[in-house]
Amino acid sequence: MNYLINVTAPPSSQTSLSALRFCQALLKKGHNISRVFFYGDGVYNANSLLSPPTDENNMEQLWRDFGGNEQVELVVCIAAAVRRGLLNEEEAKRYNKPASNIQAPFIVSGLGQMIEGAVLADRSLTFS
Repeated sequence: MNYLINVTAPPSSQTSLSALRFCQALLKKGHNISRVFFYGDGVYNANSLLSPPTDENNMEQLWRDFGGNEQVELVVCIAAAVRRGLLNEEEAKRYNKPASNIQAPFIVSGLGQMIEGAVLADRSLTFS
């Protein structure tokens, strides 16, 4: 089965970790994830400048490892990200900002990616 996963929960939420664990379990069972789409406060999961305490999960790092190791597309909604001060290199240049804080394998794109993922998926789940 092919899944689209939407994450609207911030990295400080247990829900973000639950979404990641669910994704890992899906792949372990042989399912496919077309993409993970981060929207609303979920875009904070892509913030490479977050520095959680050492006894907490670094969700940005955990998602980056998952996306890179499993070759799952991690898409960050551009409108939600820019509104919250999250920029990849291209957007940082576009808005004349001194730095970016979204790293690969996260990619920045629009809501069309979420819609396309939902059309292609057998199931769509949202973690909020």
